[in-house]
Amino acid sequence: MTAARAPHPVAFTPIAEVPLRVDTLVYEHGWQSWSPAGLHPAHGTSSRPHTANAHTLGYRPGVPLPERGFQGEGLLAVLPGAGEPVRLFSARKPADCVPSLRAEVRDGRLLISSTGDSGCVCEQSHSSDLGAALAAWAEEAAALRDRALPKVPPVWCSWYHYYLAVTDEDVLENLADMDRLGLPVGVVQIDDGFEAQVGDWLEPSNRFERPLAEIADRIRAGGRRAGIWLAPFLAGAESRLAQDHPDWLLAGADAGHNWGQQLHALDVTNPATAEWLQNVVSTFRGWGFDYFKLDFLYAGALSGRRRQEASEVGAYREGLKLIREAVGPEATLLGCGAPLLPSIGLVDAMRVSPDVALWEVLEEADLSQPSRRLAMLAGRARAFQQGRLWLNDPDCLIARPAMEGREEWASHVERFGGLRSASDRLADLDAWGLETTRRLLTPARTEPFPLDRLDLEAAPAA
Repeated sequence: MTAARAPHPVAFTPIAEVPLRVDTLVYEHGWQSWSPAGLHPAHGTSSRPHTANAHTLGYRPGVPLPERGFQGEGLLAVLPGAGEPVRLFSARKPADCVPSLRAEVRDGRLLISSTGDSGCVCEQSHSSDLGAALAAWAEEAAALRDRALPKVPPVWCSWYHYYLAVTDEDVLENLADMDRLGLPVGVVQIDDGFEAQVGDWLEPSNRFERPLAEIADRIRAGGRRAGIWLAPFLAGAESRLAQDHPDWLLAGADAGHNWGQQLHALDVTNPATAEWLQNVVSTFRGWGFDYFKLDFLYAGALSGRRRQEASEVGAYREGLKLIREAVGPEATLLGCGAPLLPSIGLVDAMRVSPDVALWEVLEEADLSQPSRRLAMLAGRARAFQQGRLWLNDPDCLIARPAMEGREEWASHVERFGGLRSASDRLADLDAWGLETTRRLLTPARTEPFPLDRLDLEAAPAA
């Protein structure tokens, strides 16, 4: 294992102290969809990334984590214990400034510190009920949302069976099986694998013989909506986009490594980049796609040298606004790998956990890595956001026999899922999988998650 490279130092300023008891707990809320979130004993330490790439892809890039203790990104709460009120620390204006917030044990007390100036952070005291405190915060933050949550039909997604090897024939096979099996799928979403390179979205891979517009037409002919996956703020080093337009890339930014190549972030403050981005998404919209899974969105909020002056949060929000403007108000935007607080008001649905996985591999606890167990922990910890900030996406139901712990995962999706999606080759479902998929594929729930069902489980120690 390669040790994580330490990000550049970031200044933290003390803002509060909390008396420490044996039953004091800390609620830590991570930066983006795949970042850990959960409840911990205050004397412990939360998960840490094991490599520099894991930090970039799963935590807040460029911001170090303390050696011991906890770090929330724009949201952190302390339960002092003994019935004392919850003390909640948060971003005062998440559309402008999202501070990193630390909780560290020092000399028998819990020291709370923050990045940014004092006007960036606010503290609130609530009853001893953490669920009520988090829900109250979310309802206040929801003032950034100026559109009603949409009624999204259940989704079929290609990813968790086909991954990058998906073909147009695979999509059409499952489209036919939806009718044959009588499954109530309302959106058919192609998830990666259709493009020539990451960033070259309009150039098809050699696995797709039919144009994407034709596939969208076939999907829509059955009364369903067509969905597509994009990583709109990324360009792979091997892409024509990166090679032909290096001036469109965010200078000095490290977007991580994936798909076997170095990743670059796009600078949407460059007018030429912004025009290209809007052309890409409007082209998909013109082909008939109106459901967009926008992935690896953390890249839009990386630090770097931009063409025009903008903060990381400001540039990220501008990028999402460009996409919304191009696809129109009726399209559905699902965020994934997305900085959470900066996304409020700009997406309809949000992945609230790391990816699920077919098998559990938990040799060491990096809670941002794909895993059924870790997806469940984060999904529970962010349940309060459902119906308040967006439709919570707990990740796809996988119900085929090859899925380890499929009964437990189905129960989690049923209980905590606002958005409902499935990701099996439908022909592979046995009787249990087919019945479970049919039962759980319901239209998205728009109502807030009930507070009396908030079930926060202590996360494993690092």
